[in-house]
Amino acid sequence: MTFEIWTIYVAAILAMMSTPGPSQLLMLSNSAAHGFRRALATTAGDLTANALQMLAAGLGLAALIAASATALSVIKWAGVAYLIWLGVRMIRRAKPDDPDLTSEKPAVSLRNLWMQGFLTSAANPKAVVFFAALFPQFISADAAFWPQFLILSVTYIVVDGMFLSTYGLSASWIAKRFKGNARVWIERAGGGFMILAAILLGLKTLTQR
Repeated sequence: MTFEIWTIYVAAILAMMSTPGPSQLLMLSNSAAHGFRRALATTAGDLTANALQMLAAGLGLAALIAASATALSVIKWAGVAYLIWLGVRMIRRAKPDDPDLTSEKPAVSLRNLWMQGFLTSAANPKAVVFFAALFPQFISADAAFWPQFLILSVTYIVVDGMFLSTYGLSASWIAKRFKGNARVWIERAGGGFMILAAILLGLKTLTQR
């Protein structure tokens, strides 16, 4: 793979990531509610799912997953329901008379934050098909497959991680500057972002049928 091909690939994924999706909205929500450092676990979960999806694409499992329409539907709608539940719970817990809004909240476990990121990304298992279609555009048949595949995969994960971190830092910066009852609206906005992420996943499911 030449440097020119790699730069074209980077430009392509930057263009694809320019519009916020479910993972970016989830990162906004968790970073605003729990702080940027803890929300990095959400990023790690998202990128873990991406790595597994890319590996599946590299191993030639795209056709198998594409053929499992029932399994795809179950996984995707389970992810949608999970995000809606999280969003509604966050909104319901944001009460103006809640004294905890002015103090430190019990920390959500890193495992739960990781699982949220993982499930949000894994709820779109057709990403395997996407990677299986994207990567061949930049892989040369005259060179070894796996080194090129590794470069493409690592590049995607790094760029995606940078995007998610940027969203998270922005949300955390804003949240820290709101005190008292103003944080209620941060909590509600975070829940709204979560529900919006679920709606986007649901719309993708409906339009891909």
